[in-house]
Amino acid sequence: MLVPLLADIRACRICAADLPHGPRPVLRLTHRAVLCVAGQAPGMRVHATGIAFNDPSGDRLRTWMGVTCEEFYDESRIAVVPMWFCFPGTDDAGADKPPRRECVAHWHARLFAAAPRFSLILAVGAYAHAYHLKGSAHKTVTGTVRAWRDYRPKIIPLPHPSWRNNAWLKRNSWFEIELLPYLRRRVRRVLASAR
Repeated sequence: MLVPLLADIRACRICAADLPHGPRPVLRLTHRAVLCVAGQAPGMRVHATGIAFNDPSGDRLRTWMGVTCEEFYDESRIAVVPMWFCFPGTDDAGADKPPRRECVAHWHARLFAAAPRFSLILAVGAYAHAYHLKGSAHKTVTGTVRAWRDYRPKIIPLPHPSWRNNAWLKRNSWFEIELLPYLRRRVRRVLASAR
């Protein structure tokens, strides 16, 4: 059930007319994965390569997780399922547009029903918080991430690892002091269980 569904998602053209760079769904998932990185949407570099988190945000995320590139891209252990599978384009200020609603409405319920029962979901950014925390997310990313202990051990909410959040990281030193050590330990335990 999962394999044909993934093929259908990768062939999806629902939003093709609205995408300035065309559709290119990017996700990684196998029936053996134990950890899911639930991001926002692919950026332009990811769209160009077709490789999830193949950009500076991915470098930062892997550092936060304490994993190597080889570990991160091991589909038998780590899945990457963004809230929107294609690059949404940029707004007038040059920032990536937010994820569209079509992916969640059309694909996510079926995809997560067919997916393995993840030991850990990293909900990266406000859109992933809203979806994966099912109404228990706070009104702000800061509030949700600060309350990370409320969602453990199954879900860890994270801010987006983009350089645009550098100021947020400086203002919220507790993130690096309190949350990141727990995140790295939890990721290690979950990945060790998948061997």
